[in-house]
Amino acid sequence: MLTVKTTLAKKGEVNHSWFVVDGTDQIVGRLASDIAVVLMGKHRPTYTPHVDTGDFVVVTNVEKVQFTGNKFANKRYTWYTGYTGLREETAERRHARHPDRILRDAVRRMLPKNKLGRKMLSKLKLYVGPDHPHQAQNPEPLTVGKKV
Repeated sequence: MLTVKTTLAKKGEVNHSWFVVDGTDQIVGRLASDIAVVLMGKHRPTYTPHVDTGDFVVVTNVEKVQFTGNKFANKRYTWYTGYTGLREETAERRHARHPDRILRDAVRRMLPKNKLGRKMLSKLKLYVGPDHPHQAQNPEPLTVGKKV
């Protein structure tokens, strides 16, 4: 009888790569879903759900990401502060104040909601403008967010 050997990644065995993505004219949802896959490590054949097998992702030009349709004016973000009621703002106002938070929240909501998901999110580096301080890691370009 043949037995199939399943390999599970261990915490110290995973080598994390670095990727760089240009956010210019990218759709937020498509870009976020592709980034979440890379952060979780689902693009690797050694993906293990309980181990962080994902890679680092550096996104430049996050202020140039786009929404489809009228979402830029109509989409509303709500959050709870601890006081009575909810705080609310539109995507247009959030983009004016903190352009990186739009993409960070989109990716965060696609990751697991536990300690491992928070560790995966810490591997996402977002920068306004084309420059980033991670040249020493030699990030490889990654094509994501394109509809095929």
